[in-house]
Amino acid sequence: MDAVSASKPASSTTLVAPGPDRGGPEHNRPLISIITINYNQPELTRLFLNSVSQLTYPNFEVIVVDNGSQQDPTDHVRRSDFPEATLLLTGENLGFSGGNNVGMRAAKGDFYFIVNNDTEVTPDLLDQLMEPMLADSTIGVVCPKIRFFDQPDVIQYAGYNPMNLYTGQAGMVGSHQVDDGRFDIPGPTNFAHGCAMLVRRSVAEQVGMFAEQFFLYYEELDWSARIRRGGYTIYFQPAALIFHKESASVGKTSPLKVYYMTRNRILYMRRNTPLPQRMAFGLFFTGLAVPKHMLTYAARRQFTHLKAFGRGVISGWLTK
Repeated sequence: MDAVSASKPASSTTLVAPGPDRGGPEHNRPLISIITINYNQPELTRLFLNSVSQLTYPNFEVIVVDNGSQQDPTDHVRRSDFPEATLLLTGENLGFSGGNNVGMRAAKGDFYFIVNNDTEVTPDLLDQLMEPMLADSTIGVVCPKIRFFDQPDVIQYAGYNPMNLYTGQAGMVGSHQVDDGRFDIPGPTNFAHGCAMLVRRSVAEQVGMFAEQFFLYYEELDWSARIRRGGYTIYFQPAALIFHKESASVGKTSPLKVYYMTRNRILYMRRNTPLPQRMAFGLFFTGLAVPKHMLTYAARRQFTHLKAFGRGVISGWLTK
C-alpha cells in the first residue's frame, strides 16, 4: 500500500468517548501513540490496559481499535486501570494490518507503538525503546525482547535472521531458548515483530502503512522490507522487555493461521524479491513444500487444515 492510499480516513470508524492523553506542557518527551487491536477478547484487552497503566514513560496516549467484535468492549476498557484510552469501533474485521492502520490514522504521536493486546508490558518498556530511537535518526523501528507469558524465562523474539529467499521463511533469533543473556546484543536486525514495535511516524508517512492485502501474518515482514528499502534500520533493543500470550487470538494450529501463513508467505515473496528469486521460490514451494504439507495434513486427518492450505496456495499466487 502506498503512502497516499494508506492515509485515507476510515469512514465507517466510530470514536467512543476518547480520554485525554498524558501529554502536556510539563512533559518534554515525544508523544507515543500506543495502538492495540481488540477482536472478541475484551478481557485480554482489559488486562493489557492494566499493565499499560504501570508504564513509567510520561507522555503517551492509548488507542484501542475494535475490529468488529461481537461484544462491545467499551465496558471492559472503562473498567480497566487505563480507562482514558481512546476506543475506535471499526464495525468490521479489518485484520491486523487494517486495524492498525485505523489506529495510526487517529494517532497524535510522533511515534507509534504497535502492540498486541495479548501482551503484558514492563514498566520501563517505552523508555528503553526510545533510547536508540532518539539517538539515531536512521532507525525507523525499534523492537523489544519478547518472552512467552506462560514461560517467562523463555524467549520468543530477540531479532530476526535473514529471510531464506528459497523457502520464504525467516527464523527468529533466540526463539524458544532460555533467556540467559546470550541474545542481549542491541543492534540492527532483519525484521520487526508485529507483537510489539515502536515505529517513527515520519517513516510510516514516507513508506506507507501496513499493506492491507496481508490482513493477518507477514504484514510486519513486508513493512520491515519496505522500511529497509526506504533507508531505515530495524533495531533490536534487548533492554526493553514484553511478555506475549502467544497465539491467544487464533490458536497455534488453526486453519485460519494455516491459510494466512501460506497465502502471505507467497505474497511476501512476490512483493519483495526480484523475478529470478521468485522463480526459484516457486520451484521450491511447488515441488517440495506443497507435497510435504498436503501429505502431513492428510496423514493427521486434518482435512480442514488441508483445505485451508490449498486455498492459501491459490490465493497467494492470485492476490494482487
